[in-house]
Amino acid sequence: MRPTFQILLLSISLLVLSACEDPFILASGGELSGTVTETPDSWQLDKDSAVAQLETRPEDPYSINFTYIQLGGRFYVYAGDTRTNWVKHIEQNPLVRVRVQDAIYPALAVRVMSDNELSEFASIWANSSMFQRDPMNFEEVWLYRLEKR
Repeated sequence: MRPTFQILLLSISLLVLSACEDPFILASGGELSGTVTETPDSWQLDKDSAVAQLETRPEDPYSINFTYIQLGGRFYVYAGDTRTNWVKHIEQNPLVRVRVQDAIYPALAVRVMSDNELSEFASIWANSSMFQRDPMNFEEVWLYRLEKR
């Protein structure tokens, strides 16, 4: 391919991606689109774990892709031992929205501080893939349970 054509193709690709508000693979996005749905008292989604999107910072929406864990009617968002941008946003304002498929659930993010609850989550998380590190091996963990507002 000629360099001019490559630059043009790259420019068009970046323009298309920048017009999209949703997170893209590892890149963050803005406000999520979808059908706003009432957040359940007890989560009963089709899959116990899958990729979804989390939106934080309602005043200037920031969204990311993540892998959730659903356990005993509870829904978890996990950042491991890293205080990510979205964790910092939740510390400032715990009101979030989560999108699973096309449904958007307004929720309250509550940090899990109980060793028992963390251990229960860790037993599922660490066994879900050989690439998942056991949360029980970290000094500090950023795990949030999403609850009805």
